[in-house]
Amino acid sequence: MPEIRDFKVLDSDAHVRDQDEFIRPHLDEPFRSRRTPFLPREIYDRDLGGKLGKSGIQHEERLAAMDQQEIDTAVLYPTNGLGIGRIREPAYAAALCRAYNSYIAEYCKATPRLKAVANLPVYNAQECAKELNRAVTKLGLVGGMLAAQAHNKNLASPEFYPVYEEAERLGTPLAIHAFGGDEAGSEIFDQFICLHTTGHPFPILRQLTAMIFGGIPELFPKLKLGYLEIGCGWLPYWMERMDEEWELRGKAEAPLCKKKPSEYLSSEQIYYGCEPDEKLIGFVVGEIGSKTLMFASDYPHWDMSWPDSAVLIWRRKDLSDAAKKDILGENARRFYNLS
Repeated sequence: MPEIRDFKVLDSDAHVRDQDEFIRPHLDEPFRSRRTPFLPREIYDRDLGGKLGKSGIQHEERLAAMDQQEIDTAVLYPTNGLGIGRIREPAYAAALCRAYNSYIAEYCKATPRLKAVANLPVYNAQECAKELNRAVTKLGLVGGMLAAQAHNKNLASPEFYPVYEEAERLGTPLAIHAFGGDEAGSEIFDQFICLHTTGHPFPILRQLTAMIFGGIPELFPKLKLGYLEIGCGWLPYWMERMDEEWELRGKAEAPLCKKKPSEYLSSEQIYYGCEPDEKLIGFVVGEIGSKTLMFASDYPHWDMSWPDSAVLIWRRKDLSDAAKKDILGENARRFYNLS
């Protein structure tokens, strides 16, 4: 088994604490003068009174945690900003994304071990391509993120074609990212455990289904897509289900989907985050190979694997050494265009 010190682990999906006081200096007026919180917040006790999760605000704390988890480099996603879909005012949504992207680019300048993707304003699709270009070419960010939920947007809609075209032109990836809240149908729940359990997978599966049947990988064959924060164990089941639907109804209702959905989902055009303690990783690798699964720590969120993280992949008996290296770094380096 390879020694971890012989391989640089790349965390494909960690998170920053994007608090209001960090965002305000970068926010355009008149929005800067608004009262906080800038993003509407839920009232659930995610951290169980501070018993779960980490702060992860200071660089020193984050880098020490990465060392403990045996992670060399991490790609950062928002925390509060995952709920950007809650902002229905198009100009405000765009301003918040610009402010966050400027903030996170500045935050990452402290060390080459930190990279980040841009948050894109799903309620202002015409600004998505423009902001993706600024974030990648001016700020040095390594991709873009489209929030999976808290909005009524279908990411297969033609209104998003310009951002897909721009991502192709720039050669930069786009990730669809979920969070444990604002899930359609969640009004039936009165406990956070139910909301969080359903709030990651269902929004991603809906957007993925829309995008595959809507022909996004077919229309934009050079576009790299990532679906994050729901693990990978669902893939064989969902591929089979989508294939069955497509075989019966695809020509009539999904004409832009030219191949079996499983052919797109198992291609190297689409990548998936995976958690190191998922029981089905080995099975999924057997079904689709190891070239599109990316290790994700989810640090510093309450539901991360801690303190063991990357080492859980190295210890697995159901993966080859080559597959472990793919999952722990090679795939994410290819997805984010990192050397």
